[in-house]
Amino acid sequence: MPVADPHLEVETDLLGGARFVIGCDEVGRGAIAGPVGVGLVVIDGTVGKHPPGLRDSKMLSEKRREEFAPLARAWVLHSAVGLATAAEIDSIGIMAALGLAARRALTDLHEAGARIDQSVVLLDGSHDWLTPALSKPPRVYARPKADRDCASVAAASVIAKVHRDRLMIEADARIPGYGWADNKGYGSAEHLSAIDRQGASELHRHSWLRTPGLDLLEHG
Repeated sequence: MPVADPHLEVETDLLGGARFVIGCDEVGRGAIAGPVGVGLVVIDGTVGKHPPGLRDSKMLSEKRREEFAPLARAWVLHSAVGLATAAEIDSIGIMAALGLAARRALTDLHEAGARIDQSVVLLDGSHDWLTPALSKPPRVYARPKADRDCASVAAASVIAKVHRDRLMIEADARIPGYGWADNKGYGSAEHLSAIDRQGASELHRHSWLRTPGLDLLEHG
């Protein structure tokens, strides 16, 4: 059964109580190397229909994500991607690192002129990890499968995924041998074998490598 296109129904409802909606999605959460990223996009009632064919990044090929990223950025009012490094993940844990990445993205949006104080954040998932990370958080609405169903969150997912993937491709050229251009830092069999052969690099999440039962599936 085909998956329905993302829509703006949730965003339209949220705009009844806020001037702006900030679509939010994370990327790289399950990787064993590289940063975790949080993508944010700002929309209001004037942005119009989202680009046809836009989907959650996990539902698009790498080529299609590259095609949609500039279309998504052009559609929204503002966009930003915040990152937390592998070292920061090792130091403070993944949930706090997500909050740190989101704070950095929100700072970028604020500096670009976005009115965070007049916004509601539409967060993918059932758990609000954002509010505890902020001293003055906006209202946060967490919705499972928002990356699939909500166009603003789908746009944030594509923008964040392309941004992080490019960083991992660049890192593969600087620190070869781990296959990051293909696996993007996730725990593929090739990646784990490379760690066995040549050890971990400074871009690996070293605390995660000590965890048994690493997930070998690539995620968004």
